[in-house]
Amino acid sequence: MALRAVEALPPDFASAARDVLLHVVDLAPDDMLDDMQIDDPYTLTGLYDGIPMTEKSVFDQPTRPDTVWIFRRAILDEWIERGDVTLGDLVTHVVVHEFAHHFGWSDDDIAAIDEWWT
Repeated sequence: MALRAVEALPPDFASAARDVLLHVVDLAPDDMLDDMQIDDPYTLTGLYDGIPMTEKSVFDQPTRPDTVWIFRRAILDEWIERGDVTLGDLVTHVVVHEFAHHFGWSDDDIAAIDEWWT
């Protein structure tokens, strides 16, 4: 589902998204949760880890690839709790949200065009 969401991005965005590693795991690793000061791994459904395109420079030497993390069990937990969206829609929203950060959009920018996040 996550890969389909990336493939469904508009062509200009899909092209840029191909340079990002898409990593789907059950839950966020403990070190990631610690860094973000999150106690409950079920509250984090996705994360962009990298330098947004709007902040990159040709002089930057990347130390690791930009990565979008998708946390499967956290998404399933939210889907069950919500009960008002399809699993595919929820996965798509999480994936698009995280890739939007790669494109340089803030949470406020995303919320301005997607009422889901308000």
